[in-house]
Amino acid sequence: MTRRARFVVIALALLLVPAILSACPVCYGAPNSPMTKSSNNAIIFMLGIIGFVQVGFVAMFWSFWRRARELRRLRESFHVIEGGAAH
Repeated sequence: MTRRARFVVIALALLLVPAILSACPVCYGAPNSPMTKSSNNAIIFMLGIIGFVQVGFVAMFWSFWRRARELRRLRESFHVIEGGAAH
């Protein structure tokens, strides 16, 4: 392919591609479009999932903290007996 032919192909591609591509209603910001409403619902759903996972992590670490506190109390309840059996 010659240099001129490459230039023509690239120029045609640059001229024709923007005509093929057109923005959807979400990009234009049409608030009453079903596509915009469903995109907003999808974003809210994904944020809800992230919040649910974060609440799960908080609950897990709170459970670990409670278990560690109970284990500390159990260890402190044992007393070392001084002396023991005579050898």
